[in-house]
Amino acid sequence: MKVLHENGLAPYHTFGIDVSAKYILEASSVEDLLAIWQDETYQEVPKLVVGQGSNLLFCEDYQGAIILNRIKGINVFDSAEYVDLHVGGGEDWHAFVSWAVENGFNGLENLALIPGCVGSSPIQNIGAYGVELKDVCQYVDVLNVQTGEVKRLMADECHFSYRDSIFKQELKDNHIITAVGFRLTKAWSPRIAYGPLAKFSLDTVTAKEIFDEVCAIRREKLPDPKVMGNAGSFFKNPIISLDARDFLLAEYPNMPSYPVDEAHCKLAAGWLIDQCGLKGYQIGGAKIHQQQALVLTNVGNATAHDVLQLAKYVVDTVMAKFGVSLEHEVRFMAHNAETNLIEMLR
Repeated sequence: MKVLHENGLAPYHTFGIDVSAKYILEASSVEDLLAIWQDETYQEVPKLVVGQGSNLLFCEDYQGAIILNRIKGINVFDSAEYVDLHVGGGEDWHAFVSWAVENGFNGLENLALIPGCVGSSPIQNIGAYGVELKDVCQYVDVLNVQTGEVKRLMADECHFSYRDSIFKQELKDNHIITAVGFRLTKAWSPRIAYGPLAKFSLDTVTAKEIFDEVCAIRREKLPDPKVMGNAGSFFKNPIISLDARDFLLAEYPNMPSYPVDEAHCKLAAGWLIDQCGLKGYQIGGAKIHQQQALVLTNVGNATAHDVLQLAKYVVDTVMAKFGVSLEHEVRFMAHNAETNLIEMLR
């Protein structure tokens, strides 16, 4: 366990909002995590484990301990049909995907350049270009901070769904992801149905070509958090009934939608925001990205209040035009616990 002698959180979350924490600690092992939870100094304060803070908005100063997950290591287990990878929760996600592609371990390439750490990936069930974490996850190792027990949850126990999992629900407050297990089949089949990847041929495309294309697309459309503070896609793609979709299609025939099940479909939140003419809209130092309407950015010493007001404006505008409610994908943290847009604006 390492105690950092600083309190500013701007370097530890990609939005770069100037907020502080009472304590900032680094944990490089399960033993470090247990030591923090057992230390009397931190027992009575709220605690939040953070990887790279790539999906967080600190809405105010955090009156507790931020624990930076720095558990590293990649172990490879090879068999006739699969390559199994056991990866520490503190590993950088994109660096891990890049390493896998370079070593010929195919199946992760569509998930390139997603910011964050490996330990954060199951929480949101991250996904891009037709692939979700659940498609390649074999298990997740978690530490129960109340009992000190490390338990392995198989993928079907993680309750993965669209940008959701058991780690955002039942296990949110007392379990920490320490490692993730990936199973990659050697009978690899490229996933190129998503629009920009459809130019490739199933018979000839390589994982490296998909990886490079995904990186190029993301770099073109999404701002680099190291240059312009942001937390990636700010809003979830809303799921609505097919009846509601048909009603909207009568007025907006070009509206994209994607089937979810027999009764529901998913709309593109970025398209809805774009149709409202909100690209480039700014409140204080918070601005909707000019190229990607789904991304809210910190363009000039934005405060959390600026971002919250901008998010509310987007939600209200989309509701007024389409009658569709947007929900933020980014996690909101108040001074002592996770919160949401409605609570923060009361």
